[in-house]
Amino acid sequence: MINVLFVCLGNICRSPMAEALFRNLVKKENLTSKIAVDSAATSSWQIGFPPHEGTLDILKKYKISSEGLIGRTLKKEDFWRFDYIVGMDESNLKNIYRITNKPNHPKIIRLLDLTRYRKDIPDPFFTGDFDETYRLVSSGCRALLNKIRSEHNL
Repeated sequence: MINVLFVCLGNICRSPMAEALFRNLVKKENLTSKIAVDSAATSSWQIGFPPHEGTLDILKKYKISSEGLIGRTLKKEDFWRFDYIVGMDESNLKNIYRITNKPNHPKIIRLLDLTRYRKDIPDPFFTGDFDETYRLVSSGCRALLNKIRSEHNL
């Protein structure tokens, strides 16, 4: 099983959106027996909470299930559980490096570095623009799935 973890600051906006979107892509490609998906936060503010209403609304708009999305904190041992740890922005990456004690490890990547955008995904908790976040996360998730398919001959 290939394990993918999406990470953002609070695990209520970007990373659960990426988890749901990526899980949907994996399902459409009939890869659910090969790829597992989760998400986590680098903070502990929203642990145990469902995603932000804006994230839930955008997932509903695109008919993507939000079932099972609950905020949790990234743990040091997640480094060993996951094959890909995907941050939404540079700040997330720095926090992932600090929490896992694995700075600049190749399994830790910024999602949009896999795309033509090569930038941070703005946090819609602060910008309010869940449509932009969805567009960027969607592009990144498609690129990540292509990367995994290529690296694992799927």
